Amino acid sequence: MGPPVLKNKAARAIFLDRHLLSTAPSGSGKGEDLLDLITQLGFVQVDSINTVERAHHMVLRARRAAYRPTNLTPLLEKDHSLFEHWTHDASVIPTAFFPNWKLRFERDAETLRRQWRSWRREGFEEKVETLLERIEAEGPKSSACVGEGEKRGSGGWWDWHPSKTALEYLWRTGELTVTRRESFKKFYDVTARVLDAGLISPEPKRQSSIDWLCNAALDRLGFATSTEIADFWDIVTKAEAKEWCATAGLTEIDVEGVDGTLRRSFARDGILDETPPKPTSRLRILSPFDPALRDRKRAERLFGFHYRIEIFVPEAKRQYGYYVFPMLEGDRLVGRIDMKALRSEDILNVTGLWWEKGVQATPARRKKLLAELDRMARFAGVGRVVIDPKLGLTSEH
Repeated sequence: MGPPVLKNKAARAIFLDRHLLSTAPSGSGKGEDLLDLITQLGFVQVDSINTVERAHHMVLRARRAAYRPTNLTPLLEKDHSLFEHWTHDASVIPTAFFPNWKLRFERDAETLRRQWRSWRREGFEEKVETLLERIEAEGPKSSACVGEGEKRGSGGWWDWHPSKTALEYLWRTGELTVTRRESFKKFYDVTARVLDAGLISPEPKRQSSIDWLCNAALDRLGFATSTEIADFWDIVTKAEAKEWCATAGLTEIDVEGVDGTLRRSFARDGILDETPPKPTSRLRILSPFDPALRDRKRAERLFGFHYRIEIFVPEAKRQYGYYVFPMLEGDRLVGRIDMKALRSEDILNVTGLWWEKGVQATPARRKKLLAELDRMARFAGVGRVVIDPKLGLTSEH
C-alpha cells in the first residue's frame, strides 16, 4: 500500500493558500504589512521588464490591492528591513534572513571566481580589494561611478568592465549591499554601514543554515520533493535537501496532478487534514514571475497550465506574445492576456486575450476581467483601458 494521496483540488487549495492567493487582496500594502507579506512569501523576484509594472511590484499588487511601487522603497532604502540578493535570480529578501545567506556568500565566492575567470573580461579580481577600500572611504557607488578609464562593454553581463564585475562579486559575496536604486541602477555600500551589526556578526553553523533554509522552503510550499526544496532558495544543494528530507521527520504523500498522475512529495504531519480557505472567485492578473508560477513544471502538474515566456522568441514564432500575463480565478488559471501601459497616451492597451481550453468567456467572467483591468490601469497610473475590439470584451472604457 502506497502513501496517502493528496487530491488535486486539495493540493491546489493548499498551494494557493501558501502563496497568499486564496483570499481577496486586502491590507495596506505598506510598512509592516508589506514586510510581513514578503516574509510569508520568502522573497520576491526583481525584474527590469516594465510593460505594465516591474515584476516585483506586480507580485505584491496581486496580494495587496492597495500596494503601490513607492511603498517598497522605504523598506529597502530607509529601514533596511529588506535587502537585495540572489535566490534563483535577483530578489528582495527580508533582512531577518541575512545570517543564513552567509552560506550563499561562501558558496558564491568560490563558484563565481572560478566561473567568471572564463566567462567575464579579465582583470576583475585585481579590482576587488581596491574597490572595496574606495567604497569604504568614499561611500556608495554604482557601476557608472567606477572603472574610470576602463573600456565600457556592450551591456551584456559577459562584457562588463572589470570594476563592474568586481562590484557584482563583492555584492554576491556579502561584502557590499545594495543601498538604493536610481532609475533601477544599483548603488552599493559596505554591508557593515547598511545593516545592523546584530545581523552581520552571527555565523550560523552550516547545518543550522541548511535546516533553516529547508524548513522555511517547505513551510512556504506546503508539499515538495527534495529537489523543489533545494530549488526554492537555490542555496542548499540537492544532495543536502535529500538528506534533510530523510532525517527531518516528514510525512511522505502522493500529490495528485490535474491529469490524475501521482508525484511523491514530502510534507508536514497533518497536511491531509488541513482545511485552507476556499480560493476567492476574484479574477486577478499575475506576473509571469509570480512565486506560484516560478516552477513552470509544477504549475503545469497542479493546474494544467503550460506557460513559457516568449521574450526571446522571434515575433513570428510566438504562440501568444512578448510578455503575456497569466490570469487566476478561484483555483484555476483560466487564461492569459497581453497588455501594456502606454503612459505617453495615458492608456492600458490590451492587445491579446486567450482563454484556456474549457474556460467559457461568460458575461460574469468578462465582467470580472474588465474590473481587474480597471484596477490594473489605476495601479499602472494610466487613465483608461483600451481593448482591441477583436477580443470580444469592449473597445474602450
